[in-house]
Amino acid sequence: MKQTAVEYLLEYCERENWSIPNNIIEQAKEIEREQIMDAHIEGQRVFDDYPHTQWTNDQAELYYNETFNTKQK
Repeated sequence: MKQTAVEYLLEYCERENWSIPNNIIEQAKEIEREQIMDAHIEGQRVFDDYPHTQWTNDQAELYYNETFNTKQK
C-alpha cells in the first residue's frame, strides 16, 4: 500500500503530538483523493491508445482504492 502525502503529514503530526481538528483532516483527505483520481483520469486519456475509450470516475476511484488500500465511499 502506498502512503499519501496527507497520511504522511498526519503520522508526523501524531509523532510530534500536534493536534489537527478532524474536520480539517477529512477535508484534506478528500481534496487529495479527488486530485489523485483526476490525475489518474487525465493520465489515462493521454496514454490511451484507444481514443474511443472513456475513462470514468468509477475507474479512477477503483485505482485510488486499490493503490491506497481504502474502502469505497
